[in-house]
Amino acid sequence: MASSHSSSPVPQSNSSDAFFKKEVDATKRFRPVQSLPDVCPKEPTGNPNSLHDSPSLVVDQQRWTIYHSKVNLPAALNDPRSPRNILHYTNRKSLRERRFMKGARIFVLLKIPLTGHYYTLTINPGQIWNKYLSTAGGKGNRDAASSKLLQEKLSHYLDIVEVNIAHQISLRSEAFFHAMTSQHELQDYLRKTSQAVKLLREKISKIDKVMCEGSLRVLRLSLTRNNCIKAYNKLKLMATVHQTQPTVQLLLSTSEYVGALDLIATTQEVLQQELQGIHSFRHLGSQLCELEKLIDKMMIAEFSTYARNDLNRPLEDDCQILEEERLVSLVFGLLKQRKLNFYEIYGDEMINTAKNIIKQCVVNTVSQIEEIDTEVVVKLADQMRMMNFPQWFDLLKNIFSKFTIFLKRVKATLNTIRSVVFLVLDKNQKTRDLEDTLQKNSAKESLVDSEVAYLTHEGMFISDAFGDGELPAGAADSASQRNTSPNSEPCSSDSVSEPECTTDSSSSKEHTSSSVTPGGVEMMIGEDMKLTDLELVRLANNIQELLYNASDICHDRSVKFLMARAKDGFLEKLNSNEFVTLSRLMEGFILDTEQICGRKSMSLRGALQSQANRFVNRFHEERKTKLSLLLDNERWKQAEVPAEFQDLVDSVSDGRIFLPEKKPTATEERKPAEFLIVEGQKYATVGTVLLLIRIILEYCQCVDNIPSITTDMLTRLSDLLKYFNSRSCQLVLGAGALQVVGLKTITTKNLALSSRCLQLIVHYIPIIRAHFEARLQPKQFSMLRHFDHITKDYHDHIAEISAKLVAIMDSLFDKLLSKYEVKAPVPSACFRNICKQMAKMHEAIYDLLPEEQTQMLFLRINASYKLHLKRQLAHLNVVNDGGPLNGLVTSDVAFYTGNLQALKGLNNLDLNMAEIWEQKR
Repeated sequence: MASSHSSSPVPQSNSSDAFFKKEVDATKRFRPVQSLPDVCPKEPTGNPNSLHDSPSLVVDQQRWTIYHSKVNLPAALNDPRSPRNILHYTNRKSLRERRFMKGARIFVLLKIPLTGHYYTLTINPGQIWNKYLSTAGGKGNRDAASSKLLQEKLSHYLDIVEVNIAHQISLRSEAFFHAMTSQHELQDYLRKTSQAVKLLREKISKIDKVMCEGSLRVLRLSLTRNNCIKAYNKLKLMATVHQTQPTVQLLLSTSEYVGALDLIATTQEVLQQELQGIHSFRHLGSQLCELEKLIDKMMIAEFSTYARNDLNRPLEDDCQILEEERLVSLVFGLLKQRKLNFYEIYGDEMINTAKNIIKQCVVNTVSQIEEIDTEVVVKLADQMRMMNFPQWFDLLKNIFSKFTIFLKRVKATLNTIRSVVFLVLDKNQKTRDLEDTLQKNSAKESLVDSEVAYLTHEGMFISDAFGDGELPAGAADSASQRNTSPNSEPCSSDSVSEPECTTDSSSSKEHTSSSVTPGGVEMMIGEDMKLTDLELVRLANNIQELLYNASDICHDRSVKFLMARAKDGFLEKLNSNEFVTLSRLMEGFILDTEQICGRKSMSLRGALQSQANRFVNRFHEERKTKLSLLLDNERWKQAEVPAEFQDLVDSVSDGRIFLPEKKPTATEERKPAEFLIVEGQKYATVGTVLLLIRIILEYCQCVDNIPSITTDMLTRLSDLLKYFNSRSCQLVLGAGALQVVGLKTITTKNLALSSRCLQLIVHYIPIIRAHFEARLQPKQFSMLRHFDHITKDYHDHIAEISAKLVAIMDSLFDKLLSKYEVKAPVPSACFRNICKQMAKMHEAIYDLLPEEQTQMLFLRINASYKLHLKRQLAHLNVVNDGGPLNGLVTSDVAFYTGNLQALKGLNNLDLNMAEIWEQKR
């Protein structure tokens, strides 16, 4: 018994209750158990490979599968393509050998059915194997003895086990034989069950072939077709992307920068989203980036060329924009690339063009003047200084004309650029409004979707929740998509691939047709113009500021041109007519530039003001010097009034001050008048005052011609009027004319004529004041007080002259009446002499002063006469008592009164001679 089982060291049993347990290290992990193949395969999903992941007993039982394969070990070992399989096998086997040799123990739990007792045997296979090997290959008596002892020990164990088994079988023999009988019945039942299962499998297989195999094949073919379409579209898209660089080069050759940039951006997006990881396109992204940088440089260079060509074309009246579509395309491209400082290029070109305009005008003008030898005088500035005023004025007029056209062109170009910026700004605003609308609509749709989801979750159909015609648009679309049969024929490959493959080409075609029409511009803007409103508004303001700078540039170059001509004092030597002509030309140019650009430029206006101040100083000094010379040579005799002066005065009579044109032919036919008629009044004047009136009108006319010098002219005119008043007072009242002119004496006629001249000037002061007031700013009205002061000074001067005339007679009365004696004959010599002097006074002033002034003057003289006569009568003790002395005095007074009232214009004079008598107390 022992020998029969000696080859089986480990006990075996067919009993279901017997089992083996092997003690293993807890840190070791068991290999995951492979799941059994699914009997019912899953329905096909989006991944077609999932249909072949696991075998099917229904489908695969009648055909060969991978599970039927046999491997030829030598062939596998000699396979040069899979050397790693052998390494993996050896590593795995060596790991198992190490585990086996570490002494893993096997616990054998044996249950004796008859007794119900359990026996446990612990076996260490490694040790037994090592001992077996050492026994089999050992040498010597010692090894043989140990091996024999071990075999006997094992035989003893086997005998014990067999005895125990036999004992237990004898105890449970009936149950044992019953189990054997049940085993045969169970095998018969399993055989019948196996046949039933086989029959069922055959039926299922037939059902699968008839009902499922075709449908599943349709699904597989449909998935395969869709995958082929996707692969075809992907290849077609790759072919389109492959043509990006040649297309970009073609667009750049026609200066379609916006289309090229859009194509690059679209291609970059496709590479990042749909063609990511394509090995053949691994360098295309960086190449497109470099191409985009190249386009940036090309656009800047193209814009520089455009600005140069636009500003340097012939300056004619034509102010059309040069290649407007090209400009719009360039601006859109620069905005797309965020090159927001491109306008600075245009500004730099404006400066160079302004310099060239002046240079070219000077060259053209100098070439037409024969007097200027360009070989001797090389510098343009020196050549320009050799021109006379008409030549230089025509040159300046030509420069201003060119600058006006230049500014109109700049304005037209910059307005086009600003319009493009505002179009982008409007597009941003529309985009924001659309996004807000979409957000509101999406909020409403989300509310409807939530209701629909709730109904679906509760087991209701969408058609049950909504009545006929009440299904929302979005839900209807989604429902129609869900209800589409999987067997429905998909669209053809051409129809599927057309939208994806024509995206780039369509966008490039849109950008190729560059147009400034609203539709064309909308296509140029695109969706990726990532500029904020603040940036766009700032750019528009900078472009508008560039137009202002253009005006400043023209003014600055004009100022330099003026200063270059003014170095030798040329402008200061101009007469008033020439300067007024120059001033009008400059004022006209300033107004034109302000109208074009919409803002005042102060440089040229400041230069004009500076030259105007110099002109005013020279103008005033010349006329003040002229007036001084006239006064120093004035003999203060009444002068005849030429007809031209009468015409000059008549032109001012209606309140308008201007210098009429001289008419020499008509003037020669008219004789000079004795008096100057002003508004019906006769004024006896001297020649100096006639010229002074003309000078005053020149001041007023100069203000009309050069409005910027109004305040300076007002100050200078005030100074001139004050100078005339003070100087005439020195010469007449102060008797300065005796030394200056050589007059023997200052007569009453001189005094009366001086007074009348002052009155003539006073008559014109309100007119002059109103003329200046109409041309002053309200804040400058305070300067008009100068005329009030001048009027007061003139009235004071006139009063002083009247007082001087009275004083002359007063001294005469004092001299004559102090010697008066009341005695016969009557009239006395004293009164005769007084009447004679009064008649001379009247004769001297009557034709010079108005009748009212003459009467007032003689009333004052009469009052002085009465005062002196009263004093003398009191001294002589002559009273109004009717006595002889009183009679003599009365006779003399009657003689005086008669002679005085007999003078022309004094007949109605109330002399009131009773005041000569002392009143009785």
